[in-house]
Amino acid sequence: MKLPAAYFCGIRVRYTDETKCAVTVPFKWLTKNPFRSTYFACLSMAAEMSTGVLAMGHIYKKNPEVSMLVTKMEANFFKKAKGTVTFISEDGRRIASMIREAMSSGKSTSVNAYTTGKNKEGDTIAEFVITWSFKVKTLKVQTS
Repeated sequence: MKLPAAYFCGIRVRYTDETKCAVTVPFKWLTKNPFRSTYFACLSMAAEMSTGVLAMGHIYKKNPEVSMLVTKMEANFFKKAKGTVTFISEDGRRIASMIREAMSSGKSTSVNAYTTGKNKEGDTIAEFVITWSFKVKTLKVQTS
């Protein structure tokens, strides 16, 4: 609902808990590039989502509220994506730790979250490092 481009491309969260998230991106007309493989931008959306869902889960209903933002992304592509690719991130504990640090220090923190995309045969298609920044939101005081 909050990511309509990902929804229309068929990107779906298949599994998530506090430590791990699996997200799939299909190979179909909306995700294809002219070279008969999945467009890198669609792979990037799925990779970001596999780490972002973990972060969102850990900041949900925190008091004070914590904001999150991607500040950097690195990717390595190894093989053409010609079918469904599943991105799995298992960095939930590291993400949670950085969120706790931001909340206790009041300072911005960041974490490099790793995710790997594999095809149904288990071949690695791509590896991503998504850098997430976390910061405690400050209350805005109204003056009259």
